[in-house]
Amino acid sequence: MSLVTRRALSTLIPPKIASPQAIGSAPNAARMRRIVKFYEALPRGPAPETKPRGLFQRYQARYFGKNPSPAPILHFIVFFTAIGYAQNYYFHLRHHKNNAH
Repeated sequence: MSLVTRRALSTLIPPKIASPQAIGSAPNAARMRRIVKFYEALPRGPAPETKPRGLFQRYQARYFGKNPSPAPILHFIVFFTAIGYAQNYYFHLRHHKNNAH
């Protein structure tokens, strides 16, 4: 068997499963048929696009997917401003709301 043929066969068949010398031998023929059948059953081409599930995946697909947007930066700023105001109100401002003289 030439080097080119051996190299071509070694790229098609995983090295731990079969060697080019064992392809034609009778004891390994059934095993090789199962291996070939397995590889023929694998899907070809690009994987189909999956639809996002859940709130975080939909957000990620919308703002980070095919058309990325700077909107998450604005969302980050608004979210933490609201959290900061809520903390200020709870820890400080609520004590002064009725004491305005």
